[in-house]
Amino acid sequence: SSRNKSEVRWSNRRNRNTKLAYNSIADPQTTGLTEWTSWFNIDHPGGNGDYERLEAIRFYYRERVCVRPVAMEVRTTDWVAAADTGEVVHSSLDKGFWCINKEQPYDRICSNYHVRFQCPPVQAYWTDWGAWGPCSTSACNDMGIQVRRRKCVSTQPVPMLVAPPCTGPHTERRECSTSPCQAKWSQWGLWSACSGTCGKGRRGRRRTCNRSSDKMQCPGRPAEVQKCGNTPCPVLCQRMCPEGRPSEDCSHCVCEGRTLYGEVWSVTGVPVAGASVAEEAQPEPVRARTDAEGRFRVAGMCSGPGTHVLISKEKFTPASVPILNNSTEQLWVRALLRSSEKPYIVKHPEDKVRYEGQRVTLCCKAMGTPNPNKHYWYHNGTLLDQKIYKYDEGLTLRDLKPEQSGQYHCKVSSPTGSIKSTPASLSVFAKGMPPCNSTPERHLIKLPLDCKQPSTESKFFNTGRCPQNKCPGSLDFDLRCRDASAFCCGVKKLDTMEINCGSYTLPIKVVRECGCQKCVEPKILVRGRVAAADNDEPLRFGHIFLGKDRIGITGYQGGFTIHIPSDTRRLVVNFVDPAQKFIDTLKVFIFDKRGGAVYHDVKVMRKQPPIDIDAGETNTIYLGEIKGEEPIGQLIIPPNSFHKPTGETYEGTVKASVTFFDPRNITTASATPGDLNYVGDEGDILPLRTYGMFSVDFRDEANQEILGAGEVQVLLDTEHVKMQEHMSTMKLWSLNPSTGIWEEEGDFQTTQATYSEGNGRAKREERTFLIGNMEIRERRLFNLDVPENRRCYVKVRAYMSDKFLPTEQLEGVVINLINLEPKPGYSSNPRAWGRFDSVITGPNGACLPAFCDAQKPDAYTAYITAIMGGEELEAAPSTPKMNPNIIGVSQPYLDKLDYQRSDHDDPALKKTALRINLAKPNPNNLDETNGPIYPYQSLIACENAPVYANHFRFFRVEKDIYEYNVVPFQESDLTTWTGDYLSWWPNPQEFRACYIKVKVHGAAEVMVRSRNLGGTHPQTRGQLYGIRDIRSTRDMSHPNISAACLEFKCSGMLFDQAYVERSLITVLPQSNCRRTGINSLLQEYLTKHPPVLQNNVSHAFNMLAPVDPLGHNYGIYTVTDQNPRIAKEIAIGRCFDGTSDGFSREMKADEGVALTFSCPKRTVNRESLFQRLQTNPRQTLAQMAREMRESQGMQVRRGSAQVVAFPSEQQGRTQGRRGSTTSRRRPATRTQPRQ
Repeated sequence: SSRNKSEVRWSNRRNRNTKLAYNSIADPQTTGLTEWTSWFNIDHPGGNGDYERLEAIRFYYRERVCVRPVAMEVRTTDWVAAADTGEVVHSSLDKGFWCINKEQPYDRICSNYHVRFQCPPVQAYWTDWGAWGPCSTSACNDMGIQVRRRKCVSTQPVPMLVAPPCTGPHTERRECSTSPCQAKWSQWGLWSACSGTCGKGRRGRRRTCNRSSDKMQCPGRPAEVQKCGNTPCPVLCQRMCPEGRPSEDCSHCVCEGRTLYGEVWSVTGVPVAGASVAEEAQPEPVRARTDAEGRFRVAGMCSGPGTHVLISKEKFTPASVPILNNSTEQLWVRALLRSSEKPYIVKHPEDKVRYEGQRVTLCCKAMGTPNPNKHYWYHNGTLLDQKIYKYDEGLTLRDLKPEQSGQYHCKVSSPTGSIKSTPASLSVFAKGMPPCNSTPERHLIKLPLDCKQPSTESKFFNTGRCPQNKCPGSLDFDLRCRDASAFCCGVKKLDTMEINCGSYTLPIKVVRECGCQKCVEPKILVRGRVAAADNDEPLRFGHIFLGKDRIGITGYQGGFTIHIPSDTRRLVVNFVDPAQKFIDTLKVFIFDKRGGAVYHDVKVMRKQPPIDIDAGETNTIYLGEIKGEEPIGQLIIPPNSFHKPTGETYEGTVKASVTFFDPRNITTASATPGDLNYVGDEGDILPLRTYGMFSVDFRDEANQEILGAGEVQVLLDTEHVKMQEHMSTMKLWSLNPSTGIWEEEGDFQTTQATYSEGNGRAKREERTFLIGNMEIRERRLFNLDVPENRRCYVKVRAYMSDKFLPTEQLEGVVINLINLEPKPGYSSNPRAWGRFDSVITGPNGACLPAFCDAQKPDAYTAYITAIMGGEELEAAPSTPKMNPNIIGVSQPYLDKLDYQRSDHDDPALKKTALRINLAKPNPNNLDETNGPIYPYQSLIACENAPVYANHFRFFRVEKDIYEYNVVPFQESDLTTWTGDYLSWWPNPQEFRACYIKVKVHGAAEVMVRSRNLGGTHPQTRGQLYGIRDIRSTRDMSHPNISAACLEFKCSGMLFDQAYVERSLITVLPQSNCRRTGINSLLQEYLTKHPPVLQNNVSHAFNMLAPVDPLGHNYGIYTVTDQNPRIAKEIAIGRCFDGTSDGFSREMKADEGVALTFSCPKRTVNRESLFQRLQTNPRQTLAQMAREMRESQGMQVRRGSAQVVAFPSEQQGRTQGRRGSTTSRRRPATRTQPRQ
């Protein structure tokens, strides 16, 4: 091909001068190479140059580049080959490609390059299976597995460290069992000595249970005890002391002259005051407590070999420490206490499907400090008997019955608290009951605008779909925590049919039969952008952490992508700014478990500039960020409270930065860390209402070392707490960076204090404060919160357009709700937000948690927004007239909720938010029992509400757009993908969206269509893939120019990965249009990549779709992503902007155009005689008779005939054939028809 020839010339030129051209590394044995990879561009030519290193590419795209590529192609983003740039570049198949600025002549800088690679095929086969290995278990009466293996052998030499690919598993497993377990008692031992030398005592004897398994028990008791001794004792104290004597109260032993000294510290180096000290063997009584410096002293302490001291304090894990002997009289102990952590679930039970009689294991694992030690399993909310089911971390059910279907969850407990797992669903199908209904469900698709079925006059067609439920399937081992493979009800048989559209027919694939098969497992992604909450400055190259593991960095514009393991239930991500401009921000992301990407717009708070404070003085830092408003609270740091990580007291100047999330500023709500939830006593996750959060950063002035602080006082001004019930429940909380859960730090007490405004102002007055104490350790975020139990759910749906059709609901839309405080007149602050929640829409909308009130409709209000792929959706309008049919809520409940869109009072504002009163529905009022507000206990009713029930609405602001696929596919649910040659998307793991930009000259916006047919693939040649229609968008800077970003079927491999398909694309404006221009670079590319299609018809354009991602210089926009909607959104944004890496929602019709059409508004000419006879014969004949009489001088006074114009489509066709003749016959002054 021409490209290969250019590479040879490129290589020859490189040999002549190795520093002036790019070496196109290629293996000469390239016969049968697979398709090239996607283009990669991970660096921009800033700094020292442009580096497209193979190591970095594999870091971001591990699965897209093979171990040893055999060829590499490099071009600039303007599609100029590296050899033609005249720049000094370097390359290697082992290292990649790089260009260094300082090596360039004439002080030039390197261009922006992107690269792609080519990988060789490997022909391989399996050897015979080996012998079965030993059983995996040696325990008695146990089930294990045996494994046998086979080897993949290549018929061709394979490079080192590259495994030849073979289809199928390399191992097989089967069950195996061991002999039954046994348990038997030994003979009884001798009786022990009597426990008392006087008085009554006891003696005992023991026997041993000899068993082959810990699960077996011997019947009976291992010990026997009997009474002994009758001699009365002369003294009352019976305590036996190995050394020393009993104390006066006989509670412990006393060794005269011995003293135990000790000190207790936290792991952060802070002395622990108030810790109790006791003997481990005898926790009661407490022998001493630590003082303010963490020290203690115990007189008369006895210490024998192995004596330990037990040190404990609330919120710390108890520590057992051995006693050290410094001398015969002095003993020494030093203990470190670790902060206790409530348990949190790290492994939730998985959904399982089984047949009757099979087995299943559900697993639940938790971590915490100390480690959780108790597990409880529940079925449909009922506790299972541990004695019957013998469960711990795992629950195993054997010989399953259909009645055991339902929801299972576990509760894990430790001395510090409890936590519940998310519920898992177990479905048990009875014998003979098919798990998948072979008859498809009804599923209507919308037909093209110009397609109307003559027989039914319907614009919809039933293609059928399979129910989305899982099947039991065939498992090699059924007692795993997570099944090795999942089976789903899917398409088993497709039939090809034709839809009669009147003037043409459309092929369609219809589901005829469903059956169980392996589930499609799409990738689950979270994507988004991190930017400052104040000015939208991106967090560039910020570190992204999952727990303690760094998983990536944000891009130059703050973008990020996170691949989520399929077993994830709670995604906790921490964004850390290495430059320390922003505070560390922890987010709990929602994601779509069915696959695809969910977009999140992450806001971070800018770190406050540090101030200098003296560690030896009392320091006060005010909490409040609103200018002209009083602070909400204060931090009071006593003198000498700062300490280094070693525990040493810090003396000197402290750089103190305290960043406050002021709830009176609504813009800080989106930057809220975590999800404002805590774990209750019973393990349930419950909501919090915040009165403000703050992040602290104390550092040594000299070396910027992080400092801790001891007992810091937090004062909250009660003027800002108007709800009296909140005064007693207010607590201090800190955010756990691993779990994203808020943990209690301490309570508040009411106190009177002198208030000073600070900043040199002299105003002082007595006020009531809530005061609490806390220790600042690590770099945690702290919160002033109260638990809130007045809760409801709000029903929201998102639609494709403002027509709000039930069949056009959008899934995967992120709905955000900001809870606001009550209006004036009710007992709370009207200016503050209290909570921020997010939910993803599913097939039946979304239900958002919110605070509500039953007494006052306006007690709580909320702002609600909707975002899809970074695009803000519009809310249903509230002006100029409140229309319940548009808003989706009936009267009179709508008036009670006081619905208002954000532009209600000011049309210049954005239309992307709605505000409502959160009035809890009255169960005795029928008008309020149908949504959109549901009581908290009615979550299931909210989730299952029919589409005609009350709900709030958002919609996409989209031009007229239509998509038709021969093989139906729901882009919002990737599991509906079907493997077929005519599938629009050939790969459910990776989606490639292609768009062409069409410019239109004309006063009106026009519909533009792409017909997408099979081009070069033998299985699809000449067959329709689908149709795309889009109305052109007006360029606001040009009055008579519009442009359309039109999707077309990308070229590339089909789902069988056998041949490269070049789709046949026809671009056809649906109006009276004439093609006036083709992008010269696109025309040149198509010419150099035959076959070239003829474009003899001026009203359309035909081409074989390019295989390469050409870019904006060609008017072609290609984006590859793991989610089809994200790929399309990015491609459309670039097409609107007319660039290869930009994004815009305003059409720039002159930038990056591929095709240009002229679509003038044509005047209606008078029809020819033949045309008039066809359309209106009676009036035409009458007019002919009148004209004949007039020509003979005979005036007949009758009404003149009416000339009727053709419809626009017929008019265009007719005038195209006879326009010139008609215009000669009838002057323009007489062409206007009389109506």
